[in-house]
Amino acid sequence: MSKKKIINDPVYGFIEIKNDLIFDLIEHPYFQRLRRIKQLGLTDLVYPGALHTRFHHALGAMHLMDQALSSISAKGIAISDEEAEAAKIAILLHDVGHSPFSHALEHSILFHVKHESISELVMEKLNQEFGGKLRMAIEMFRNTYSRRFFHQLISSQLDMDRLDYLNRDCFFTGVHEGTIGAERIIKMLNVANDELVIDQKGIYSVENFLTARRLMYWQVYLHKTTICAEKMTVQIIDRVRHLLKKKVVVPCPDSLAYFLSKNLTVSDFSSKKQGLTHFMNLDDHDIWYSIKQWMNHPDKVLSLLCKMLVTRKLFSIQLSNTVIPKKEMEKAKKATMKQLDLKESDLKYFILSGTVSNEAYIHNKHKEIKILTKDKKLVNLVEASDLPNIKALGKIVKKHYLCFPKIVSL
Repeated sequence: MSKKKIINDPVYGFIEIKNDLIFDLIEHPYFQRLRRIKQLGLTDLVYPGALHTRFHHALGAMHLMDQALSSISAKGIAISDEEAEAAKIAILLHDVGHSPFSHALEHSILFHVKHESISELVMEKLNQEFGGKLRMAIEMFRNTYSRRFFHQLISSQLDMDRLDYLNRDCFFTGVHEGTIGAERIIKMLNVANDELVIDQKGIYSVENFLTARRLMYWQVYLHKTTICAEKMTVQIIDRVRHLLKKKVVVPCPDSLAYFLSKNLTVSDFSSKKQGLTHFMNLDDHDIWYSIKQWMNHPDKVLSLLCKMLVTRKLFSIQLSNTVIPKKEMEKAKKATMKQLDLKESDLKYFILSGTVSNEAYIHNKHKEIKILTKDKKLVNLVEASDLPNIKALGKIVKKHYLCFPKIVSL
């Protein structure tokens, strides 16, 4: 069977699979699992078209990596076939360790574990299966490979991951304010002093990229309804953990029960080899199946939360630039306890507060985007730009929120 394939992608058109190893990795069950994990978690409750998956995104990021490597090579930067293959594998697998619902449950299935840590474990497992052929890709992913710019193409403030997800999320949500000139940015990529840089004439495209990223965070990733849906899902998982700890029977798939009945971290995977197997069995379908079952659970808190999520009776949310006053929180607590006939100890599942932050650009010497001027000098983006909004984009914007059931009248 020929392993040279063409995939029709709605964002870029045709994506070519030119490599046997990459084809075999795409065919592997660990990668195919990404078909069942939506890229934007519960955002389709706001934007109905946001049904694209991590599978779509990984292929798109690999496609952009292929273009970026060609663009950099054309400028005289030597890249071997082995390095090109490794870079494409690293970006292809960069999200393979995502939890169900993507970022929404990233810290609920496992405690204090980022998906990148799981991705690294999966890559190590695949490296064993494929006879050590992923070693260079893993080094690039970890930033231990000798040529640092490869890691920056995979993970930085201007990597192929971000270029694809902004393009793709914009396309599927219909939020056109997030449109970026990814093709032009890739054409402007260069390497200097072993660092990934942007040619000076690409500076305005980068500025547009950063502005689009901030807009997409407020309009999509941190949309108030998305925040509510994700927080409700976390509360559902927390309630199940609480009930299991109390020895209450809560039916759910074996692999989900494995994690919800334990407080596991990534370090446990080395001593509990079945942990990774169970994790890679989990996807969005397991969570939705369980939530639909839990709608009829005798525990009032769990069943109510699940019914509200399934029927889209989501929490209301108040967003503020300042800390939510205590009197507002107490008002919400009293109304919720009275109108839903809840115990005071159960209010923590229905009254939520905290902060969300929007960080479009981190301006420090370790992470900054560098511009290669016409006279071959390296200048950081803030100094190179003549637009004042770039400095503003480096400011972290925080908003405080208060969530409570919409069916409660305050």
